Amino acid sequence: MARRPTRNTLTQPTLLEAAQRNGKLGGPPPPLADRMRPARLDEVVGQEHLLGPGKLLANAIADDRVASMILWGPPGSGKTTLAHVISSLTRSVFVPFSAVLGGVNELREIIAGARERRAYQGERTTLFVDEIHRFNKSQQDAFLPHVENGTVTLVGATTENPSFSVNAALLSRCQVFRLEALENNALVELLERALRDHERGLGDLELAADSDALRAIAAAARGDARRALNLLERSAELLSQENDESEPGGVITVELVERAAEERTLLYDKSGDEHYNVVSAFIKSMRGSDPDAAVYYLMRMLEAGDDPLFLLRRMIIFASEDVGNADPRALDVAVNADLAFRRVGMPEGIYPIAHACLYLSSCPKSGAVGAAFTAAREAIAKQGALPVPKHLRNPVSAVTRREGWGEGYRYPHDFDGSFVPGEEYLPDALRGARFYQPTEHGLEKSIGERLARLRPDRKPPEKK
Repeated sequence: MARRPTRNTLTQPTLLEAAQRNGKLGGPPPPLADRMRPARLDEVVGQEHLLGPGKLLANAIADDRVASMILWGPPGSGKTTLAHVISSLTRSVFVPFSAVLGGVNELREIIAGARERRAYQGERTTLFVDEIHRFNKSQQDAFLPHVENGTVTLVGATTENPSFSVNAALLSRCQVFRLEALENNALVELLERALRDHERGLGDLELAADSDALRAIAAAARGDARRALNLLERSAELLSQENDESEPGGVITVELVERAAEERTLLYDKSGDEHYNVVSAFIKSMRGSDPDAAVYYLMRMLEAGDDPLFLLRRMIIFASEDVGNADPRALDVAVNADLAFRRVGMPEGIYPIAHACLYLSSCPKSGAVGAAFTAAREAIAKQGALPVPKHLRNPVSAVTRREGWGEGYRYPHDFDGSFVPGEEYLPDALRGARFYQPTEHGLEKSIGERLARLRPDRKPPEKK
């Protein structure tokens, strides 16, 4: 009965696999990070505490006695890569399954296929469950009998502490291996390999890179190999745009890396038009209070490789520009989404991003903040820097006090409601002007009603 090749024949990808990896069978090539995914254990950078000579996991892989395990580590540390390498070197069929995208029916089919392979072909199945912490307790319990009877060798990947995110019964049947964020030296080694590799990397482009540029990429990646390779690829694409594309070669510099990092959101769409169209649709969908359309365009951009921080920045602006005081909490939601993403990264960071998108889309809307500062700016442009009324000036010296600075100022907290009836704070030439015009939407309606009671004489500025 035919069997899969032994591990010694799997140390290099086949010509077909290499062609598919590099897009030579038609269509654009996969991202550099996918093409450079290690095919052999000696290609894995970092994680010497697990894969160095004599280490437990390295010995288990070499002896073909890998048991079920949980790989715990930050994004880009190599969890998926290590699972692929383990599968290829231990003569088992590798079946990936996402705890986010996969369903119960798909899992049942995988288990049935693993049971059949084991019974009729004598083949083992490595079931790689990405983001295993996404499963609840009962879903995790469903793995137990199949792990116990050897139907599958479970390799779970998680960015969360498995002591809290994986239930005790399943955890007791798995070895936990902690992967560390890659050190900068390891990332630089990976980047240099990508520049030299003619089969999977950028070798055909004959590019060089300043050592400072590679260190800058490594620093920007913050231990994430995928992020480092993506930034290298963006830098190479930017260099090719600036040079004659028919002539290979060129040097990647720190300055180029910095520009590539800033322009990463544009690189998936070389013309730029579609990128800006989708961004426009995203903003206008939130402004139009359509959360379904907004989250659709949000996912379009994230799936296309847009920078999550760019999208969060746009939502922070939107919270003031388009929601404002109709719901002041919107700014808190947007800023906290940005903070949350910076703490957890991807893929979990998509939750606060989507959370903010849906909240901002569903909020009452007001453009009064922008209208207020625009009106104030126009008044300044028209009349210049008008003198501050004397009673508002700071009397810091005897001379200024003799000039009447601060004279007649009334302290609002000495009055009922902390408000001085009839007090004027604008320069005399703008007395009675009204720049902020609250809308009737959300909380801003109450703000407008209060201001109308406090200053009934304030009138909107004249239209030009």
